[in-house]
Amino acid sequence: MPATPTPLLDTPGLPAGPADIRLIVTDMDGTLLDDDKRIPDGLWPMLAELRRRGVLFSPASGRQYATLAEQFAEVAEGMVFIAENGTYVVRDGVELSSDTMDRAAAAGVARTVRRLVAGGVDAGAVVCGKRAAYVERTDEAFLAEVRKYYAVHRIVEDVTAVEDDVIKVALFDFGSAENSTAPALAEFTATHQVVVSGEHWVDVMNHTANKGTALRGLQRALGITPAQTMVFGDYFNDLEMLDAAEWSFAMAGAHPEVVRRARHLAPSNNDNGVLRTIAHVLGISV
Repeated sequence: MPATPTPLLDTPGLPAGPADIRLIVTDMDGTLLDDDKRIPDGLWPMLAELRRRGVLFSPASGRQYATLAEQFAEVAEGMVFIAENGTYVVRDGVELSSDTMDRAAAAGVARTVRRLVAGGVDAGAVVCGKRAAYVERTDEAFLAEVRKYYAVHRIVEDVTAVEDDVIKVALFDFGSAENSTAPALAEFTATHQVVVSGEHWVDVMNHTANKGTALRGLQRALGITPAQTMVFGDYFNDLEMLDAAEWSFAMAGAHPEVVRRARHLAPSNNDNGVLRTIAHVLGISV
């Protein structure tokens, strides 16, 4: 894999189309969505054309399954959703795979967040279950951020006592998640993975859980190879997913580590980079 990916339009050997792509997997925030969190208008006719060609399109996100299903409600039939950073994979309402977290460990993370908050850190925990996401903070500023990613969420008195299959614990930090919250969770790295998934978000999951593991399981189930897979990402939680596809694209403006890990560089999320790249590689007129 090259140390530095080459820009899409200057990549030697990158065909104008069509390539034999059977599966397209894209991150959402910072990748498919623009900085205002909008799905590009051109996605809907693109999805219709991909479906006509027999190409499966799969959103892969730290977002909740219910949120993704809501965003793609009109085209969700047959679509595979890699939700919660790969810990929960669903197609047509049926679970394909999941990686549940020990409740005691999840409770430990939540208690650590409580201590951070007591020490002055402006943060909050979201305990993510299969049925809903659970929070203790009730202020509108925090809940507004939660609603962006967790359509089904519940305010509870104690997130350590929820009765659900926990798949991850997400932490929202109004400051820098990479510099503040993530280092405070170092004690969990021996038993779990602590992943900075955005400027303000950190996810704690099982070591076995990531978008790449979920993608490889999906490839095996569908008989699709890495050579037939196209992937787009921009942040740390996309790294393993990029490794699972020969057609791996970092978005322009992605975190430098993501740019180093990908084979190619796509235009930015604000320049309709995902759709432009798909059109270029598959020979679709847009």
